[in-house]
Amino acid sequence: MPENKSLQFRSSSIKIPPFVPIHHHRRQHHHLHRRPLPLFADLNLSISSILNNSKHSLTQFISSIKKFQPSIQNPPKWSNPFHSINPPLLCSASLALARVDEEGGEVTQSSKSHSASRHDDERVLISEVLVRNKDGEELERKDLEEEAMAALKTCRPNSALTVHEVQEDVHRIIGSGYFSSCMPVAVDTRDGIRLVFQVEPNQDFQGLVCEGANVLPTKFVEDAFRDGYGKIVNIRRLDEVISSINGWYMERGLFGLVSGIEILSGGILRLQVSEAEVNNISVRFLRRTGEPTTGKTRPETILRQLNTKKGQVYSMLQAKRDVDTLLAMGIMEDVSIVPQPAGDSGKVDLTINAVERVSGGISAGGGISSGITSGPLAGLIGSCALYHRNLFGRNQKINLSLERGQIDSIFRINYTDPWIEGDDKRTSRTIMIQNSRTPGTLVHGNQPNNSNLTIGKITAGIEYSRPFRPKWSGTAGLIFQRAGARDEKGNPIIRDFHSSPLTASGNIHDDMVLAKLESVYTGSSDPSSSMLVVNMEQGLPVWSEWLVFNRVTCRARKGLVIGPACLNLSLSGGHVVGNFPPHEAFPIGGTNSVRGYEEGAIGSGRSYAVGCGEISFPLVGPVEGAMFADYGTDLASGPTVPGDPAGARLKPGSGYGYGVGMRVASPLGPLRLEYAFNDQGTGRFHFGVGQRN
Repeated sequence: MPENKSLQFRSSSIKIPPFVPIHHHRRQHHHLHRRPLPLFADLNLSISSILNNSKHSLTQFISSIKKFQPSIQNPPKWSNPFHSINPPLLCSASLALARVDEEGGEVTQSSKSHSASRHDDERVLISEVLVRNKDGEELERKDLEEEAMAALKTCRPNSALTVHEVQEDVHRIIGSGYFSSCMPVAVDTRDGIRLVFQVEPNQDFQGLVCEGANVLPTKFVEDAFRDGYGKIVNIRRLDEVISSINGWYMERGLFGLVSGIEILSGGILRLQVSEAEVNNISVRFLRRTGEPTTGKTRPETILRQLNTKKGQVYSMLQAKRDVDTLLAMGIMEDVSIVPQPAGDSGKVDLTINAVERVSGGISAGGGISSGITSGPLAGLIGSCALYHRNLFGRNQKINLSLERGQIDSIFRINYTDPWIEGDDKRTSRTIMIQNSRTPGTLVHGNQPNNSNLTIGKITAGIEYSRPFRPKWSGTAGLIFQRAGARDEKGNPIIRDFHSSPLTASGNIHDDMVLAKLESVYTGSSDPSSSMLVVNMEQGLPVWSEWLVFNRVTCRARKGLVIGPACLNLSLSGGHVVGNFPPHEAFPIGGTNSVRGYEEGAIGSGRSYAVGCGEISFPLVGPVEGAMFADYGTDLASGPTVPGDPAGARLKPGSGYGYGVGMRVASPLGPLRLEYAFNDQGTGRFHFGVGQRN
């Protein structure tokens, strides 16, 4: 079949754009915020067609065609990797057509453009449409021929076509994803003009080489490409795989994505992944107005708090957690982490902008004691404190505080090092000295003539705490305590009005050294989070008269979200074995125990269990409503407490309460106002601050 060599179609290049990269690829190094190189810069759509100039209609068609200038119809979209934008895989290009003279010279566009512009819609009748390989022979795989034919929309046998319509079908064949090139060739036959699409199929996928992926799991990449093994490479399917890989990085807030892909000989895919590693981390102190200043905190004190380390792939989610950690130190008013490109290294430098709080000062406040339930100033406590929260620029804290109420008084010196220098386990140390006086009414009740019985304690100890698993932390400590009872005049006493002992040793005070172990699980701040605290204290026989006992307590809380409401379930319990002071028995009843009862009015036992169910629901703004029910029991252990103080006061040992309340959000935690009835039909108000213990 003769081909007419007097005319020739031309096209501009078709290039596959990058898959939303932000990193410039150069010898496996990448630069942030630069426009990337195309992935397949050499993939061209070469279209030539030889038409027979012996037919007047064909000659008229060709001579009237306008030479199109290359134009990108669907330009690639450049995007931050953390915005979900899927650019088109292929960019379309225009088709150019020019006449070739008898000597092989090309007719220029300038000499023919006026004719082409007048007849750009001329059509040529096509009698047959075929798909062949680049040598004009039949494709070995009929399924690929069927894919190409199925992609055609306008190029059908016995149809009159324009150059533009041929161009669109060329793009549709390329857009099917199975072919790397497509060239339409027009052949004059005795039956008419035959249009042949000469295509070059992609190679079969036989293997994968992935470079630059340090945090991307190998299994994830293998699973993404597994279905295509042994099959012809489909560019559309490849685009989906690349999008899934980029999505993996976006979900985790990581600075990483696919920046290049290449088909090597033998059907091997070479996948280039760009991951922005942290190069350097620096600290900059700012005033509230934003001007730089000199900070009081040592930079190493801040840097060691970060989980983001040099050499890691930068994660925005981890950076957010680091900001929360720095704010939790209590010495920063504002913290931000700013990433910037680290020159041409393809890495990222981090700058921590920190605004410090005032380190020291004096504070005053007030509170409520649960031990006093009568009188005009029932339960009110005033407090003042002298504090410094950033000693030596190391985030070490010292606090001297005094709390004074109608009967209560607590003087405390507390020193805390949140992270001991040289320790890599985030171990904290707390040293505490305390002198306190609290009402003894929780266990021993009111004395005759409204006289007040108080429990005085001198306590000194040291504790070490550290996280040992995500959301889990542990505490170990050694505490010395001297405790005894006094009357309202401050004189020591060893028995109450019912002749029940007030000390375990029979002396005016009890001495003990307690070894403490505590484990805490804390979920998230969501309403559906969980909490578990297990505490054990063991009295050590340092001296013969010092108390030896073991006390174990446990508290658990679980939240469940039910539509707009939240169901909170809590359970607490404890048990004591050995010789312990009666005032250390577990009191049951009150605001943080069984509501509807006074503090300790149900019982005081060697063992106890308290359960609570509460439903809260939004009302107006920060105000929530609540309905609750509580139950508590001493597990029949009241008589085992030395002197049986609960039995002498005819406490029931078990009881329940139910009621309604309101919650108001505040900086101190939720303010709780509740009214509850107990199982004896008596109602009372309760007021509390913060979550229930």
